Amino acid sequence: MKAVIDTNVFISSFFGGNPRRVVDLWKTGALTLCLSKEILEEYVEVFNRIGLEGSLELKELLDLFSSAPNILFTSNTPEIHAVPDDPDDDKFVACALALEADVIVTGDKALESVGSYRDIRISNPARFLADFDKEGVRS
Repeated sequence: MKAVIDTNVFISSFFGGNPRRVVDLWKTGALTLCLSKEILEEYVEVFNRIGLEGSLELKELLDLFSSAPNILFTSNTPEIHAVPDDPDDDKFVACALALEADVIVTGDKALESVGSYRDIRISNPARFLADFDKEGVRS
């Protein structure tokens, strides 16, 4: 299963709960993480802003981004306008479209309110995990 994981889910994963379970699915290879240059830049910028600059946690995450086999990366995303309440979130939908992701996992209300875009589900971590467990999807 291919997933775009919103920045807020990565940040929240440091504190445990469902966001950590989502990120752990990627780390263990149960999910393929879909990334674009814009998403990766936002991850790093937000991690630095919240004080993780130079931290072991950020270094480990960046190492995973550069070495994990279960990552797809695109530098060619379509220009879309899918999230009217927060156009900055369009980058997550554009990445999902470019890499034919199955789902976008987010804690952002504006992005989540879109519900789906074409055949891409947009879900919060709890609903995504419930669907993931129910569907028995493991790759």
